[in-house]
Amino acid sequence: MSRLLTVAQLTALLGAARRESETEEAGTDLLHSGWYTTEEVAELIGVDSSTLRRWRTARPIQGPPFVRLTSRVILYSVPDVQQWLISRRVDPADGAEAA
Repeated sequence: MSRLLTVAQLTALLGAARRESETEEAGTDLLHSGWYTTEEVAELIGVDSSTLRRWRTARPIQGPPFVRLTSRVILYSVPDVQQWLISRRVDPADGAEAA
């Protein structure tokens, strides 16, 4: 069963990631920032976990950055997933200014 984020939850996630990226110095603290499994990321963004697995094996690689601990254990850092979402965010107001 898939659980999609509400608009408020996604807005909060993107806002937190933006604030973190603005205040963060060089590099990400991967050891202390939290980790998601493939299934957790899939649930957060509303896709099937097989989609993430397909993105990881695509050439070029797609999807959020990941860490392969073993051939079966893949983890996604919380800041990486947040940054990946921010990089795909489309703000209609930005397009209106360009027109």
